[in-house]
Amino acid sequence: MNKKIPYSEDERRVVGEHDGFMGLSKLPTYNTPVTARENLEALFKDRAPYWMPDSRDNVALHPRVYNNTLGRGSRENITDIFGVKWVYEPTSGGSITVSGHPLFEDVNDWKQAVKIPDIEQWNWAEAVEEQKIDPAFSCYISLVNGFWFERLISFMDFMPAAMALIDDEQTDAVKELFGAMTDLACKVVDKICALWPELDFIEVHDDWGAQKAPFFSEAVAYELFVPFMKKFTDRVHANGKYAMLHSCGHNEERVQCYIDAGFDFWTPQTMNDIEKLYDEYGDKIILGVWPKEENLAELSVEEQRAAARRFVDRFCQKGKPAVMSITAIRRGTPDFLDEVYVYSRKKYLCE
Repeated sequence: MNKKIPYSEDERRVVGEHDGFMGLSKLPTYNTPVTARENLEALFKDRAPYWMPDSRDNVALHPRVYNNTLGRGSRENITDIFGVKWVYEPTSGGSITVSGHPLFEDVNDWKQAVKIPDIEQWNWAEAVEEQKIDPAFSCYISLVNGFWFERLISFMDFMPAAMALIDDEQTDAVKELFGAMTDLACKVVDKICALWPELDFIEVHDDWGAQKAPFFSEAVAYELFVPFMKKFTDRVHANGKYAMLHSCGHNEERVQCYIDAGFDFWTPQTMNDIEKLYDEYGDKIILGVWPKEENLAELSVEEQRAAARRFVDRFCQKGKPAVMSITAIRRGTPDFLDEVYVYSRKKYLCE
């Protein structure tokens, strides 16, 4: 529960540093009245954080035992546990499959091509030694490539996978495959939570849209995806963790699907109308948000701070807290981000 701790200017004093995304950078740690983890706990449990959370308050768990078996590798070329080849693209900072080599062309044939792995055979002990969690910071693991549409794409390539979703002759097989993948996901969740009990969030990937529209209809989403996602989020919640969704694309028309699937947190991309999403769904799911201004660095210091106050007033409404997304961090300036902290800290004190 958010205790009303008076604001002090000493809170902006840097007292250390912590890892940024995937440990690729270092970020300053401030003298906040509670830890970043406690602030995020107040966000989700009480809908009343001490200040507007910064997405960088989360540190990532990224064990190679997952990334090199079910993920896309750790910035290196790999062949995953299913035999799918992934090539790292430095310009985009991500990995793609080698197209033209599908494991199967019809989902009805998936059992002949896909062997569900026994995760108990993996070297988890080594992963635990490699990956330690700082209790001061909220920690998440990102289950890259997911278990549903993105996984189907990796097995079939994009076009056949998209067609399979609307082919009546493949529907039952798609459900069977997604069921098997979801069972695998639940085993991964149980294992990860047992080995890293300090973990707070489990994020899963499943991109649902392109620049202008979702890849598939709401009806398809509810038939083929939501039931399996709900089984996954139920397992996450049963382990006492929060469920985050990474889903790129113009998916604002599908946010109710995400809510019904049990996700606690989603950060949309900027082609979505974030103000509309916040107004309509901000009390039902935590959203990663960003300021509308794209040129903050060109403004005066006072204009930057005024923009920060507008941003906080817009997205820190009572009972509808939000998190500053990576887009907000990239658009922000040191003065903007400082004012977001100070102004939101004082604003939440008044609630």
